[in-house]
Amino acid sequence: MTAAVRACIGLGSNLGEPERQLRRAVAALGALPDSRLLAVSSLYRNPPMGPADQPDYLNAVALLETALEPEPLLDALQAIEGAQGRVRDGTRWGPRTLDLDLLLYGDRRIDGRRLRVPHPGLAERAFVLRPLAEIAPGLVLPDGRAVAALAAAIDASGLVRVAPPPLPDGAPDPVS
Repeated sequence: MTAAVRACIGLGSNLGEPERQLRRAVAALGALPDSRLLAVSSLYRNPPMGPADQPDYLNAVALLETALEPEPLLDALQAIEGAQGRVRDGTRWGPRTLDLDLLLYGDRRIDGRRLRVPHPGLAERAFVLRPLAEIAPGLVLPDGRAVAALAAAIDASGLVRVAPPPLPDGAPDPVS
């Protein structure tokens, strides 16, 4: 087992009651072995990146402290997606009940067949940068760029903060 690191997880949903999907995903993240949920951002609504003939997405970002290695963490994220009805059919940027992306894993850079960290496109997506800056305003990416500066500079037209963090019913608020 590795020493605990901070991992940032992007959450998204546009099918099957998206707010409920994200609330369930946050509960599942909080229950991961050798992990502790540190913070969850507000919910943000945004138009889909892919085909326009699908509902808007709800997105958030969670901050975990975990001793899981990157690939087992990815496996756990994909298991949560599957438990919530995610079907991996090869469709890129299509509608989803749940999408969980490993955005950052400490300051590590990973360029593997199954996993790339930092997540490609992280710095170009307002629906990732704004919620990430909300919960970790002092965060610096492995390449030295400050998340807060990237979030302030990005075109966020179409991105709307719509709700407080999607916490499971009865959970304490881990937003920092």
